[in-house]
Amino acid sequence: QVQLVESGGGLVQAGDSLRLSCAASARTSSRYAMGWFRQAPGKEREFVAALSWSGTTTYYADSVKGRFTISRDNGKNTVYLRMNNLKPEDTAVYYCSADQTYRSSGYVPRAEGEYDYWGLGTQVTVSS
Repeated sequence: QVQLVESGGGLVQAGDSLRLSCAASARTSSRYAMGWFRQAPGKEREFVAALSWSGTTTYYADSVKGRFTISRDNGKNTVYLRMNNLKPEDTAVYYCSADQTYRSSGYVPRAEGEYDYWGLGTQVTVSS
């Protein structure tokens, strides 16, 4: 069992930056692909970004491409989401997720159903 704890959310203005962190409880999480999803009020949860377990491949939703960067520090069992040039439409609860299935080193899961563990989320609010 892996526990994921997100942090780093907050209230910012449009154009500002934030870095979200996701701390995993297990050292074996370094072999998991990791992802970030978000859910805005009244909307379905949607994919934001993901990183293969090897760290060699990333994938981003079109809405955040060029503004967000996902990365990992296996020594700290932590995954990050750097968010630049934030927009009001980025307002949502952001969730970290982990995929424990062994996959090829470059595989990046993008569907919610591919992830086995989820954090409780951190709120990001962007004012205009």
